[in-house]
Amino acid sequence: MPTITPQNSNLARELFLLLVLATLWGSSYSFIKIGVETIPPITLIAARTLIAGGILAVLRHRRVRLPRDRATWRRFFVQACLNSVVPFTLIAWAEQSVDAGLAVILNSATPIFTFLLAVLITGHEQVTLRRLFGVMAGLAGICLVIGIEALSGLGENLMAQLAIILATICYAGAAIFSKNFKGLDPAVPAAGSLISGAVVLLPMSLIIDRPWELDPSAASMLALLALSAFSTALAFVIYFRLVQTLGSVGTTAQAYLRVPIGVAIGIVFLGERLSPTAWIGLICVISGVAAMTIPARRGATQARNA
Repeated sequence: MPTITPQNSNLARELFLLLVLATLWGSSYSFIKIGVETIPPITLIAARTLIAGGILAVLRHRRVRLPRDRATWRRFFVQACLNSVVPFTLIAWAEQSVDAGLAVILNSATPIFTFLLAVLITGHEQVTLRRLFGVMAGLAGICLVIGIEALSGLGENLMAQLAIILATICYAGAAIFSKNFKGLDPAVPAAGSLISGAVVLLPMSLIIDRPWELDPSAASMLALLALSAFSTALAFVIYFRLVQTLGSVGTTAQAYLRVPIGVAIGIVFLGERLSPTAWIGLICVISGVAAMTIPARRGATQARNA
């Protein structure tokens, strides 16, 4: 029987938080779907960042204050562009002409781009064949879960697909750039980046959507509140914590976990069933996430100290 050590306990906690993050961001697609029924995408995203940033800005209860220096806020602005403003807008525009299944596959490539950027540019992450296997196994699993037929539209609506890929690269860049906030309470960069995103998005909403003329439904408003409080505010705090504990590549593994979680929700609540191919895909996803996040025994100490 394996001995339970503080290191194992800490890793189990971080992996549990990774699962929570994947669930929060996985459920955001449902909230968005309900929200955009009566709220235009840009306004929905602007309100999402504003509400979530406002929630996290109320840090007095935690005795944590937002920084006041311009250098830190410039970093918050860059993080906002990479993690919310640009990718949210690109994906919302692209999904007007791209099927959801294909969009999920393209967006699930975030760990691949994170791995490549970490190798080519930053050197923040330890490059191993084990992690490379995890990246490829996870993407293969996503394709099997969604269904190979979802790739049949690859090449059509090329501009929209390139927009999703660009959004995916932005997410990868955000995961790596967030290393700049090491030492800060996770709620601080989460709040700062969301507030910065709201500052960018609100003028766009006012000019393009004229929100004062909208008449959103109660369902859309409730979806917006859930999206803001849980899938954004809480999720961003967990995200910035995991970047420091699991690393940028390990944290982006949640992009793979979103799909199995969505499938599980369909099985439990909608009575859906998985094909044998999809079950194989789930095994690939789990194997890939494990390879990307669980350190090898000999290298565990080095990885934690890196």
